Amino acid sequence: MTLKIHIDDSAAPYEQVRAQISEQARAGVLPVGYRLPTVRGLAESLGLAANTVAKAYRALEADGVIETRGRNGTFVAAAGSAAEREASFAAQAYAEKVRRLGLAEGDAAAAVRDALRAAYGEG
Repeated sequence: MTLKIHIDDSAAPYEQVRAQISEQARAGVLPVGYRLPTVRGLAESLGLAANTVAKAYRALEADGVIETRGRNGTFVAAAGSAAEREASFAAQAYAEKVRRLGLAEGDAAAAVRDALRAAYGEG
């Protein structure tokens, strides 16, 4: 696993750690079952505080990308289906909310496109 933290980046270090591990897991660079370094070990190798890495690991676990198995360590989870399922639930909740608010379908879709562009850093 290779991570690079850019201090001059606008993204917080924990977010950089979270995003890079998530992307590597999604791309298969980190296969399902891959054992991640300990929080302290990764923090030390990256020159970050342990709390920074712990925050990234908590976010990754909440997203279903990794799973902690107690003393056995932290591993890449079979996140594809969990992430897709969570995205589906979020989309359904959004669709129900904008319908209740009376937004037209096109306006609701435009709001999603704008949010995705902002989240993924596109134009």
